[in-house]
Amino acid sequence: MVIHLVDGTYELFRSFFALPPLTAPDGRPAGAVLGIIQSLLLLLRECEVTHVGCAFDHTIESFRNGIFPGYKSGAGVPPDLLAQFELAERAVGALGIICWPMAEFEADDAIATAVAQLRQVPAVDRIVICSPDKDMAQLLEGDRIVEFDRRRGDVLNEQGVIGKFGVAPASIPDLLALAGDSADGIPGLPRWGAKISAQVLARYRHIEDIPGDPGDWDVLVRGSRGLSKILTEYADEARLYKDLATLRTDVPLDASVELLEWKGVVKKDYLALCEELAFTRLTDLPHRWAPA
Repeated sequence: MVIHLVDGTYELFRSFFALPPLTAPDGRPAGAVLGIIQSLLLLLRECEVTHVGCAFDHTIESFRNGIFPGYKSGAGVPPDLLAQFELAERAVGALGIICWPMAEFEADDAIATAVAQLRQVPAVDRIVICSPDKDMAQLLEGDRIVEFDRRRGDVLNEQGVIGKFGVAPASIPDLLALAGDSADGIPGLPRWGAKISAQVLARYRHIEDIPGDPGDWDVLVRGSRGLSKILTEYADEARLYKDLATLRTDVPLDASVELLEWKGVVKKDYLALCEELAFTRLTDLPHRWAPA
């Protein structure tokens, strides 16, 4: 059994910037919703797609903004895009896909929680995370839990994470804490660039395991004494940034295999949404309707 977990926020952003603007009869922006419906219907047509869940950032802000004001927010996100999140969630539900809209947590946390639940199920052969987000790399495990960039057609497994980032999946939060992550507003530590951070973490795996005395480092890094001093001076920041970068696996949601089984598009809801948004050319696209 293969489980597909979709980053709905990424899909909506991708559709918004890839497609021309479109408005519903009542004037609401709806172009990105059109795009995500088309995209997910294509995914559902693939033969191995039998169990699907989709997560959204119902609100861009999360608990992380409360512990670090510099964390990413909805500032700068086009209003016409923000206005389509609720519609997109409705569309996903009409497609018969389980939808997890996140408010306190982020969509990434929902997917991480689903992975934590599903990886314990022997019947689950593979979990495919449909997203190119580097934060998700911390979840990967061998060839059983992978990321799939649907736009590029690229699959990233655990070995691919090591090749791409220089560290194992478990060290990704540490890497983002030291080197920073501009997409999420995590500044990182001075002088700790991605290359040096990966080099040190490849040896010690986690920030807290890096020896406090650079003389005890058994990895050759240029400027190790200065880097060690910075790590000591910014110890609190490093812990905070790692906390921000670590995906939560305790989101209150149900990711059971039974719930995620895709039974078909919910005809009544789907056709009503298409009529409401004047998506007449989409009415015949579903290849399977859910039992009434």
